[in-house]
Amino acid sequence: MSYELIALSMFLGMLALLMTGQRVFAGIGFVAVIAAIALWGDRGGHDLAFTSAIKLMNWFPMLTLPMFVWMGFVMSETRMADDLYRMFHVWFGPVPGGLAVGTILLMVLVSAMNGLSVAGLAIGATIALPEMLRRGYDKVMVTGIIQGGSSLGILVPPSIVLVLYAMIARQPVGHLWLAGVFPGLLMAGLFIVYVLIRCGLNPGLAPRLSAQELSRITWGERLRLLRAGITPLVIFGAMMGPFVAGYVSLVESSVVGAVIASLVAVFKGRWTRAIWESCLRGTLNVTCMFMWILLAALAFGAVFDGLGAVRAIEAFFLEDLGLTRWQVIILMQVSFLLLGMFLDDTAMLVIVAPLYIPLVRALEFDLIWYGILYTITCQIAYITPPFGYNLFLMRALAPDHVTLGDIYRSIVPIVGIMILTLAIIMAFPQIALWLPGQVYGQ
Repeated sequence: MSYELIALSMFLGMLALLMTGQRVFAGIGFVAVIAAIALWGDRGGHDLAFTSAIKLMNWFPMLTLPMFVWMGFVMSETRMADDLYRMFHVWFGPVPGGLAVGTILLMVLVSAMNGLSVAGLAIGATIALPEMLRRGYDKVMVTGIIQGGSSLGILVPPSIVLVLYAMIARQPVGHLWLAGVFPGLLMAGLFIVYVLIRCGLNPGLAPRLSAQELSRITWGERLRLLRAGITPLVIFGAMMGPFVAGYVSLVESSVVGAVIASLVAVFKGRWTRAIWESCLRGTLNVTCMFMWILLAALAFGAVFDGLGAVRAIEAFFLEDLGLTRWQVIILMQVSFLLLGMFLDDTAMLVIVAPLYIPLVRALEFDLIWYGILYTITCQIAYITPPFGYNLFLMRALAPDHVTLGDIYRSIVPIVGIMILTLAIIMAFPQIALWLPGQVYGQ
């Protein structure tokens, strides 16, 4: 059997296992080790798994993962987001669609504190959604906004997905984080423009706060609530500022953020033994899940690389099909969008990245820029049927009168905005590359 046929069999076998409902790391790791044993004997298979584990343990930036996950759980469990939403409710309520705009801004701040999409969606669905529905907001519009806004967690720093991409692509995490800032703000800005235009054309979709309700809110209360918005900015600034300035390392920066988030919870009087246990268990579960997936991804990528599959794919695109470099990069993004309908972001990363990243390098595209393109396609994957995770999580958290059909319809304009953002970043790479170039002088 040729090496190309072996590589294809591995790929199809892995997809078959994932389709049966197996855990991602189990399906990928099983195929990798079995293929290694079949190709190089028992010792080769054992060495592959052991070498992948050692490589993962030696990757020092991996220590940032539990720190950022901890920050997300602390913010969620101690209800810091409640204060933020109340602030946006008061300040943006008089604007057409103001609560939806405030929800998007809430998601940006939440993203800057946790780096996970699921945490943002849980906060938006439990805090913002009931309030907007109670005030007569259109259920289709607001569920779409919450799902789109929550996906910013994997693009705005500190993004956990970009940490995983950095390890597989062997790129600096700091560059990737800074590259995600302006694309994330661009996408959030497009969401806000969408809400303002749609609510301006049809005010019935988003009733404003009444004059009577506004009169009951004093300026003292408004200023007091404004302080709630300072908390995440202080945490983000204390964490990212010294790191960007070069005073602390990436790992030290993540520890600073985790410690400050915990201290804020203590000073607010919201730190209890139950919250401590909940945050600890949640952090342990998520961290172990990501580490098992990375371990399987490294083993699978090592076998693929040994088979020469990457060189075969490069020759197929460039020599057999005769495509240009831009046609290849567009085709790669289309394949990510299609895979995203059936796989989650980590599965796509470990399956396709070992193949695509060397191809991107061979085409002489910037791997930092491509990491942002990949992350945006992951955002789309979170909310596209039939297996978008956020769709089902939203259905589980939303009231009964918000049907799955409503949720599916709600993501149509949101996906359109995300694809528009993807096209803009592809056409103007400096949107992603300018900030890391200024900070790191490259």
